[in-house]
Amino acid sequence: MKKFRWLTVLLFIILIIPVAHSHLINTPEPVKAQGPVEATVAASGLRIREFPGYTSRTIGNYDLNTVLRIEGRENQLGNGGIWVYGTPVGGGMTGWVLSQYLVFPAGFDVESLPVIVAAGDTPAPVGEAPVVSAQGSRTAANVNFRTGPGLGFSRITTLAPNTPIEPLGRNQSGTWVQAIANGQQGWLYYTLVLIPNGVGSLPVVGDVAATIPVTEAPGGSIGGATTSRVNFRTGPSTGYSIITTLDAGVPVFFTGRNSSNTWFQGTANGREGWLYYTLVRINGNVNSLPVTSGSPSAPSSSSSSPSAPPGYSTANLGVFSFGAHVAGFSDLNRLSYAGGSWVKVQIRYSRGADPNGLSGMINDAHGQGFRILLGIVGHAGDVLGGQDYYNNYANYVAGAAALGADAIEVWNEQNLDREWANGHIDPRAYTQLLATSYNAIKAQNPSTIVISGALAPTGAEGAFGSAAVWNDDRYLAGMRDAGAASYMDCLGAHYNEGIVSPYWTSGDPRGSYYTRYFRGMINTYYGLIRKPVCFTELGYLSPEGFGGLPGHFSWASDVSLGEHAQWLDEAVSIGRSDYRVALIIIWNFNFQGSPGGDPMGGYAMIRPDGSCPACDRLAN
Repeated sequence: MKKFRWLTVLLFIILIIPVAHSHLINTPEPVKAQGPVEATVAASGLRIREFPGYTSRTIGNYDLNTVLRIEGRENQLGNGGIWVYGTPVGGGMTGWVLSQYLVFPAGFDVESLPVIVAAGDTPAPVGEAPVVSAQGSRTAANVNFRTGPGLGFSRITTLAPNTPIEPLGRNQSGTWVQAIANGQQGWLYYTLVLIPNGVGSLPVVGDVAATIPVTEAPGGSIGGATTSRVNFRTGPSTGYSIITTLDAGVPVFFTGRNSSNTWFQGTANGREGWLYYTLVRINGNVNSLPVTSGSPSAPSSSSSSPSAPPGYSTANLGVFSFGAHVAGFSDLNRLSYAGGSWVKVQIRYSRGADPNGLSGMINDAHGQGFRILLGIVGHAGDVLGGQDYYNNYANYVAGAAALGADAIEVWNEQNLDREWANGHIDPRAYTQLLATSYNAIKAQNPSTIVISGALAPTGAEGAFGSAAVWNDDRYLAGMRDAGAASYMDCLGAHYNEGIVSPYWTSGDPRGSYYTRYFRGMINTYYGLIRKPVCFTELGYLSPEGFGGLPGHFSWASDVSLGEHAQWLDEAVSIGRSDYRVALIIIWNFNFQGSPGGDPMGGYAMIRPDGSCPACDRLAN
């Protein structure tokens, strides 16, 4: 009987446990929204964006180990990750960052943060984390409350952090917010306020240029002001270093100009520098100003050779820039007008060549205010010389670095037998050449940026065999496994077969292979080798105004000149906003014709009729 009683109890326990467990699974405790919460930045130079997403404008950077107060997350998940909105606990710039680069308290669920509805998002459905009300607009740090949208306007007062504000609108560029605070109306700088729906959701409430206060200019100068955020430079081109960035509405006393009236010299906030003509308003006849500089050029040194434009090295590779591959150094003012600050020249190295022969082009580029990338590639068969040849090549590229080359690309398309001996294509061998060259370059000039040789983007290995070609993704994986990442500052890449917008990730009629898409290339290359990506060739081919295309380039027959210009502009915009991209060199600026059946002129920015639609598109 006692034994039966224990069996009864045991049977009851067996029956009741699944019921209880089922109850725990089917009726979970409701998840409550958490936040704000403090999180620590786990990446150096983490980009701050105006809105969630890689395509949003970068407005600053957070240093490694910065502690942020995270207010909430975006509503639309799947936007490259979960974007969160925060500000440094000690005060500073507020904006959106990708949560994967933050360290949260143990056990914290990022998706439980309150939702902040960014411009263009839709409110979260009932039952999800609550949406922060638009009434939650406030200051994010100590901020000056001004009478107008610019530092040139007088200060009404200084508002403390977390002061409630009622946003009324913004200026055209979205850099200043008009609001009511403590019963007064004024303007606040956009990075120092928290607006749940985003600054972009506010209406434009005034023309900055029309409201800039007019200040009487000292004798010999003309008064004026900036009309947008603008870099204040040490000289009249983008090759000169930036003194500071001026906001819209800063008063300027103009004292000089260059001969083409594209750059104006002046004094702002007690400092003297140069401003680009489309970003300023001058209250007078600009031709009455003296010409204090000719065509844009870099500052000259005491020696007869021009010095390199200052301020760029491996230390700030995170600052995006672009330029173009050039066939000669004429007409570069048009590349400068487009915003380009780099030129690339490809050099074919032969054993015994003297690197001093490169000094003329390096000095010429610097003399016109450009940084120069030298792509240096030898002859395919010479690599069979092994380490002895690698040493000779390394001595040559080191000599180029000693002469002041700003960047050197070590070889070119080494996954093809056109550039590396047939039957000997090997990422391990290339990594040995790269390591030898990197060490030699850094010994001569630590500031010279070393870029790995860009591979040919291709999936042709199956058709032609690995003796003649390796698919670039397989070759990159081999470089990674050989340790190549330790011997480069930037990962070289080529993209020159696009026939759709660089924003597209599908829709190419030729198929879905990643090399068809600009973003496919970024994702693949950065995913395999976690280094900044430098596109040393990026181009779009258009036959318009150029003539017919060779048969094996017929895939680009329908690309218009308008698309050519638009897509180059879009690619640069993506590069500027994507933290993984450091440099874009457009293929190409001013090549002509179809030498060897290669329609170089169809890729060129400067078209056969002398026009440059891409220059205008990029400049605007």
